Amino acid sequence: MTPRTIDELLAGVDEIRRSPRDHGTLALIVVRPSVNERQIVEFATIDETDGVVGDGWRTRGSSRTPDGAADPLAQVTLMNARAAALIAVTPERRALAGDQLFVDFDLGGEALPVGTRLAVGNAVLEVSPKPHTGCAKFVERFGADAQRFVNTDVGRELNLRGIFAVVVTGGSVRVGDAITKLGGTKLVP
Repeated sequence: MTPRTIDELLAGVDEIRRSPRDHGTLALIVVRPSVNERQIVEFATIDETDGVVGDGWRTRGSSRTPDGAADPLAQVTLMNARAAALIAVTPERRALAGDQLFVDFDLGGEALPVGTRLAVGNAVLEVSPKPHTGCAKFVERFGADAQRFVNTDVGRELNLRGIFAVVVTGGSVRVGDAITKLGGTKLVP
């Protein structure tokens, strides 16, 4: 698969900007049971301790935490479904991004500042302060232009690489469920 060029990616920004701001839809759920493994599922349980149940976030840990434990500020990852479709080129490649919840929803920093609470299905998530910027695997899968794209000024403004979230209230999510902004108190600093 030939990755899109930076010009092709930038040409898709207007479509991404049309993402709903207050009430969107969960378009795709992906669990990552082990490194480089992806399973697309129609339904998932989100848990305050384990994040997305069946995903290896907690057991995999993180090289970026002092003790190697899972980063509590990176419990759940969300990516804009329109951005994922543009970057992936074909629908079956979207899951390679490594995110768990792909949403037709504006994830930009202006729309969702840190601490914003989101209802997804009957779970509640809170936007984490941890930035989601991409990694070497993202470049391998989608090309250097995709990495540059998500880290351009507009890419960062719209959080095109996605966002991290913390689970406030566990619950179930299903493809097609609504994602909605809520009020509430921030848990994360």
